[in-house]
Parts: sequence; structure tokens; C-alpha cells
Amino acid sequence: MPRNINKRVLISVTNDLITDQRVGKVSASLQKNGYDVLLIGCIKKGHTPLKRPYQTYRFNLFFKKRFIFYLEYNLRLLFVLFFKRKNILLCNDTDALPANFIVSKLCRVPLIFDAHELFPELPELVKRPHIKKIWEKIEDIIFPHLKYSYTVCESIAEHYKKKYGITMGIVRNIPNKTDNNTTINNNQRKALKALPSLEGKKLLLYQGAVNVGRGLEWIINAMPYVSNCVLCICGDGDLLKNIQTLAKEKQLEDRIIFTGRLPFEELNQYTALADLGFILLENMGLSYYYSLPNRVFDYMKYGVPVLASNFPEIARIVEPYHTGKLISHYEPEYLAKIILEMLTEWEDKSTYKQRLNELSKEYCWENEEQVLLEIVRRAK
Repeated sequence: MPRNINKRVLISVTNDLITDQRVGKVSASLQKNGYDVLLIGCIKKGHTPLKRPYQTYRFNLFFKKRFIFYLEYNLRLLFVLFFKRKNILLCNDTDALPANFIVSKLCRVPLIFDAHELFPELPELVKRPHIKKIWEKIEDIIFPHLKYSYTVCESIAEHYKKKYGITMGIVRNIPNKTDNNTTINNNQRKALKALPSLEGKKLLLYQGAVNVGRGLEWIINAMPYVSNCVLCICGDGDLLKNIQTLAKEKQLEDRIIFTGRLPFEELNQYTALADLGFILLENMGLSYYYSLPNRVFDYMKYGVPVLASNFPEIARIVEPYHTGKLISHYEPEYLAKIILEMLTEWEDKSTYKQRLNELSKEYCWENEEQVLLEIVRRAK
């Protein structure tokens, strides 16, 4: 193991650390390779305890939403980063960048930037052009000065290369290769109390944020045309109440299960049980259009076929490796038809699972982290 124990890396992100697989893997990789890691986030809903092999610190912020949340977070982060011992700053996304950039300059500490997405192109900001311009201005000021950076896919790297002339590494959000043969036996199936009505039925799975543009309305509207199936929605977000109301209006309460947010350490139990997974995104800006969700690889790892939107980065994986189907329109009856066809096509999943098991040995975090570690080593 490289002896980097004197190198202290302060990693910051604006979420509560519970469900963020990417920052969890980055932090664990650095800690495993001898770095002294402190992961900084915030408390959003309750004080869920964290058990991690590295140190964590979370702010309990007064403001929970909108631009004032980001203002308070960055002000408090600035003071923490300034006074904590540090050798490297690792910032996740533009919303945590102002404090990191200022402290990097004041303390002459190298800054590494991880772009999970095209932040100003998020649907929430596309609909608020004045706020979007503020974030774009922040990127205009800071991005040309980024010396060390990486992102989740080629399209985002190309976007920032063209706009700011920076070269970003590619570190995709892929699961660890370890525990690749996870199976869920009948006792474990019964232990998943959130799925009491699953026996003898097909499990359709949505995992991720319940936010605008995630295709959940399309899936629920298709459910009346899909028999003998249960839809499990693992996640939380701004649209959760709306989605629950829609499920009641469609009289689907007994066929749609809401688990709420699950720690990423537990989510794989549901993924391993699924017969079909969804990645249906509405084209509401370049952030979604260029996205490469970790679900693409989560489903691959557990041999779950994926029904996904035909967006470039998703298609780059799904199409050549035949891990599912890509669609571009989402009318309820058409979507139901595709779902039923896929359930029939992949009914005998043994061969499919074996092929994806082999494929996931190539697409694994252990390969991606080598790019990460090289970037961190160069940040001196």
C-alpha cells in the first residue's frame, strides 16, 4: 500500500452522504491507499448515523432549500476547510466549489474537482434562468483555473474541454467488483419486509432520486397495462408526494411499493431481486442528456436488464453490450408493451446473468479508481 498517511484529503459534497455511492467509493479508495480522509457533507432529513472506515463530518444547516442553502453551506464549508489540517481538497460538483476554490488559493493547497454532472444544466436550474446564470458565472470564473479534475463520462469532459480548455479525467461511477456473485435466497427475500406482495410476481425497479424528469410518471401510467408485476421505487425527492398521489389515483397502491431512501450499502438487495430496471430520463437539459447514471452499471452487476432512454452516454454502454433496450417515446401502452416483451425475453436470466457477470469484471470500480489515484498523486 502506498504510504500517503501524512496526506490529508478533505472531500466535500452538498448531500448527506447516506446514498451517494460515488463519494463513498472515492473516500474508501483513498483511505485504502493510505490517505487520511475527511468526508464533509450536511444533514438533510434526520441524523442517520454513518459507519464508514474514514472520518465524516456533517453540517446541520438552518436553510434546507434553494440558493440560500448553497450560500450557507459554502460559508460554513469555507471556515471548516480553512481551519482543518489539509494537504488536498477534493470538491464534488459546482455547488461546493466556491468555498473550495477560495481556501485552495488562500492556503495554497491543491484542489481536485469531480463533476458528477453538468450542474448549471440540471432541470431545476434550467427552469430558473437567473439562478442558472449565477452558477454559470461561478464556473466561468473558476473552471479555467482547475488544474486537476475528472468527471463521470466523455460527453461532460468534452463539453468542458470545448468551453474552458480544461482536460478532465474520466472516472465512471461503477460498482466494486467484490461481492459480484451476490444472490438473494428465500430467507433473504422474506427479510425484505418492504416487498410483501412480491412472491410469484415480477419485480420492476426504480432506484434513484424521485425528482423532475426521471420518468416515474411514465412508468406509473404504464402499470395498469402490465399484469403480474410489482413496481418498487427506492428513493426520495421533491416529487415523492406527487408520485404517491398518482399511484393512488391509478388505484395501484397494492402494486407500487415506496421504500424511501436506502443507504447504498443496502440498495443492492433490491437490485439483485429485480427482473427489470428503469433509467428513463426526460431531455430537460444537457445534464440529463449527457448523464451516465451509476444504475447502468448497478443493473449490469446483478444481471438485471435495463429499459433506458436513448441518450448518448447510456447508449454507449447498453447498445454494444446488449444489456437492455433503448427507447425514445413513452406512451403508457407502448411502454407497457416493451416492458412485457423484455420480461419474456429475459425470463431465463441464467445465461444473461453469466454474460453480464463477466462483463462487470471489466466495468468495475477497481479499474476506475486507478485514474482517480493517479490524479490525486499528481496533486502536489
